[in-house]
Amino acid sequence: MNLATFGRKNLLSFAAAAALLSLAGGVAHADQAAGNACAASLTPDGKAIYSAVMAAGDSGDIRTIVTDTTKSLAMSGQIDRGNARSNAQAAAQCLEQARS
Repeated sequence: MNLATFGRKNLLSFAAAAALLSLAGGVAHADQAAGNACAASLTPDGKAIYSAVMAAGDSGDIRTIVTDTTKSLAMSGQIDRGNARSNAQAAAQCLEQARS
């Protein structure tokens, strides 16, 4: 293989990789848009949970992340403790849409 052929193959591989990344970015953006649209219908406390989890950017177990975030927000007085569970469940549904 001569140097010109090697360079063209690498350029094509790079272009293919760049195209895949841009497509993947579009899919992730579309999913986040669906999650954000879902979150728009949440209560203010549900929106606070959704926003806090999205800001954390953690990709672990969603149930654990939502539970820990909700407890933290409730204990600090940022959301109402009495409705924390129902708001967390609603926020989790939107977060699942944003991650799918």
